[in-house]
Amino acid sequence: MNPVKIVIAGPRGRMGSEAVKMVSNTEHFKLVAVIDYKYEGHMLSDLEGFHSINNVPVFTNIETCMQNVESDVLIDLTTPEVGMHHARTALQYNVRPVVGTTGFTKADLDELEGICRDKKLGCIIAPNFALGAVLMMKFSQMAAKYFSDVEIIELHHDQKLDAPSGTAVKTAEMITAVREYKHQGHPNEKETINGARGAELDGMHIHSVRLPGLVAHQQVLFGSDGQTLSIRHDSYNRASFMSGVKIAVETVMKQDNFVYGLENILE
Repeated sequence: MNPVKIVIAGPRGRMGSEAVKMVSNTEHFKLVAVIDYKYEGHMLSDLEGFHSINNVPVFTNIETCMQNVESDVLIDLTTPEVGMHHARTALQYNVRPVVGTTGFTKADLDELEGICRDKKLGCIIAPNFALGAVLMMKFSQMAAKYFSDVEIIELHHDQKLDAPSGTAVKTAEMITAVREYKHQGHPNEKETINGARGAELDGMHIHSVRLPGLVAHQQVLFGSDGQTLSIRHDSYNRASFMSGVKIAVETVMKQDNFVYGLENILE
C-alpha cells in the first residue's frame, strides 16, 4: 500500500509539532512538506526541534506548495482565517483537508461543503480531535433527550483566540438537535454584572474560562428535580489529539464529501 502523502500547515505550533511526530511515526503516512509563515526555502530539519526529519521542504505559500509537491492530505492546525484559505486552496488542487482549527463561520463551512460536493472530494473539519472529547459530546447529546436543563463550561489556555470554543459550540449544536428550546433560569433573572450568565445558545448558557496552565477541558452539566449529571473531558497535552488526527487522515482518503465533527466518522 502506498503511503498517504501529507502536508502539515503550522508545524512549529504546539499542535503542529505533535502532528509532525505522529505522521513521522506512522508507517503508512509520509510527510512530504510543511507550510509555515516563514523559513521559505529551508528544510524542516533546519528548524529547531526537527533535526531528525529529513527531506521535508518548508513553504510559506500554499499554492507554491501544492504546485511543487505531490500530496494527498493537508493537515491544517493554524488559525480560522488561514485554515479557511488553506482548506479552500487544497481542495482546488484535489488535496483533501483535515482541519483542526476552530472558529469557522457557518458561511465558511457551507462554502467548503459546496466545493467538496462539486469536486467529489473529502474534507474533515473537527473542532476537537481528542476521542474522549468526541465521546463527551455524543454522551451529552444522549443525556439531553432526558435532561432539558444544561449548561456548558469550557476551560482553555489563555492563548486561545476564540470564545466559546468550537467544541462547546459543537456540543450545544448537537444538544439542540434533540432538545426543544428552553429558556433556563428564573424568568425574571437579571445580570448585575454583564456577562455573568455567559453566552446563550438556544436557551443554554455557555461559560468560557481562560487561564495559563490549562490545555483543553469541558464540562457539561445537566440538572433535573433532585439530581444532576456531569459529563467532563480533560486534555492534559496536545498528544491527546493525535489519535483523532490519525483517524481523520485515514478516513478522509475514503471520502468524497464534507464532514464537520469527528463524531460523524466514528462507528
